[in-house]
Amino acid sequence: MTKTHVTTTINGDTVEYLCDPQETLLDVLRDRLGMTGSKEGCGTGDCGACTVTVDGEIVCSCLMLGAEAEGRTIGTIEGMAEGEMLHPLQRKFLDHAALQCGICTPGILVAARTLLERNPEPSETEVRYWLAGNLCRCTGYDKIVRAVMDAAEEMRGRNHAA
Repeated sequence: MTKTHVTTTINGDTVEYLCDPQETLLDVLRDRLGMTGSKEGCGTGDCGACTVTVDGEIVCSCLMLGAEAEGRTIGTIEGMAEGEMLHPLQRKFLDHAALQCGICTPGILVAARTLLERNPEPSETEVRYWLAGNLCRCTGYDKIVRAVMDAAEEMRGRNHAA
């Protein structure tokens, strides 16, 4: 089988890889590039555990072919922290105990980051709407929503101080 050569940008870095035509972006990220933050929960796009951004849009990486990343900009959970400094969302998830088993957490964080980039002052209803594509069976959603709301408030305060 002929492999496809792909050049893409992942978390700000130019990345090249070869993949089989039927390989999903999730498989490429995890198995070829060692980015194991995104998880496979269902393989059908129903759970959100594999959520990444593609050109700024939320995508289930289990539903996108790795070859389709050619020339695109991909954002994964690995790109959230800056060096050793956690993103405010990551810190607030820890502060609010908004994670347990960790399967859903990367996808939820990527979706929440995308929301806050578009709307730094979301209502609770908007947060719940944006996270509706991410299933969590361990925590319920209240701690997750509180963590996102708290991170939004902190990030707004930081932006107003700058």
